[in-house]
Amino acid sequence: MMNKLWIYLALIIGLSACSVRLTLNGASVPDNLKTFTVQYFENRAPLINPILSQTFTEALKDRITNESRLVLESQNGDIDFSGEITGYSIKPMAIQADAISAETRLTVTVKVRYRNFKSPKDNWESQFKAYEDYSSEQNINDVEEELVTLIVEQITEDIFNKAFSDW
Repeated sequence: MMNKLWIYLALIIGLSACSVRLTLNGASVPDNLKTFTVQYFENRAPLINPILSQTFTEALKDRITNESRLVLESQNGDIDFSGEITGYSIKPMAIQADAISAETRLTVTVKVRYRNFKSPKDNWESQFKAYEDYSSEQNINDVEEELVTLIVEQITEDIFNKAFSDW
C-alpha cells in the first residue's frame, strides 16, 4: 500500500514539473512565459496603405492579449514579435471573355520574426499571406477598409496559431 502511495506521489510531482496551459482556442502557452512584446510592423510593400502598419500592429497585440494569458509589455517581453509588411497588391482575377475582370483580389503579405527569450530553440521566422476577393464593379476605395480588416484578422490568427498552437 505504501509503495502505491509513493508511486502516485512521484507521478503527480513529475507531471506538475512540466506544465503547459491550454486555452479554449487550442493555444498552449508554457507556464514560464508571462509577457510579450509586439514591435511596430513597418510597411515595406511596393504599394502602401497608409494605415496598414498601425492597424496590423494593434490587431496582433489585441489577438495575443485576448486569446492568451500573456501580458503586453512595451519592451523586454518573454516573447517578441517583429517584422514588416512586405506585400500589398491588387490583381484582377476572373477574366471574362471580353477581357474584363469580374473579380479583383487584395493580398497582404507579412514577414514575422518570433523570438522566445525563455526557449530560443522555439524561435522562428515566417511569411504569412492572406487575401480577399471583391467584385471588379466595386471601387477599391469603397471596400478597402473592410477587406483589410478581414485580411488582418486572418493573418493575426495564423501568426497566433503558429506561435501557440504549432504542435
